[in-house]
Amino acid sequence: MIEVEYNLLLVLVSYAIAVFGSYVGLNLAIRVPSAKPGSDLYFWVALSSIAIGGAIWSMHYIGMMAVDMKMPVTYDLGLTIVSMLLAVGFVAVGIIIVGRGDSSTGRLIGGGVLTGLGVAAMHYTGMASMQMDATMSYNIPLLITSIVIAIVAAIAALWLAFNLRGTLQRFGSAFIMGIAVCGMHYVGMAAMEMNMTGNMMDMGYTHDSAISSSIMIFIGSAIVLGLLWFIASKNAPKKATLVFGD
Repeated sequence: MIEVEYNLLLVLVSYAIAVFGSYVGLNLAIRVPSAKPGSDLYFWVALSSIAIGGAIWSMHYIGMMAVDMKMPVTYDLGLTIVSMLLAVGFVAVGIIIVGRGDSSTGRLIGGGVLTGLGVAAMHYTGMASMQMDATMSYNIPLLITSIVIAIVAAIAALWLAFNLRGTLQRFGSAFIMGIAVCGMHYVGMAAMEMNMTGNMMDMGYTHDSAISSSIMIFIGSAIVLGLLWFIASKNAPKKATLVFGD
């Protein structure tokens, strides 16, 4: 079995984008409960799900590139795109379930479970997109643990999205969400077991290219999140709408 190593700098970068995306997403999601049905609602759901789901996806790929697999690795473009759509789509569904209609613990848990399963599906679809000269299997207990973490993180994220009044609270919560998202990802990575298949494929991929690709993903994500943050700041409500615990 191949022993992998982590680039600590890229691990920290992956956490940073998860925190930034969580903060921006929280500031956008609080518009959903009071949004008018139709285009206004779709607008805020789309922006908040792109912020949160997109940041989770970015964190995921930077986190994968943080791992030195001891061999060249490339990624299947189709599966990579599918994984991103899974993250954004399931976050959007969760936001609609929890942020609209009558509030209840059942809706929170149901939306959180569905969103968490979607995030886990994103993660393992992304893992399946890896192309390398090795076979991949999973440690089942760790795989299940990663899915449980994803569900718990999703429930917490959806609760926080609609139950925070102050900017400082959302800022602090973003750091907690970042830990939860990264926890799910790196437990999922720890569940991965790889065995080299014999002949090393030369795909022209080095760890230096992983670092440059991670930087490109980080910069691109930061620009998008910066634009979304600008939109959020220009459309700030007087106070967040509480869904639970009023």
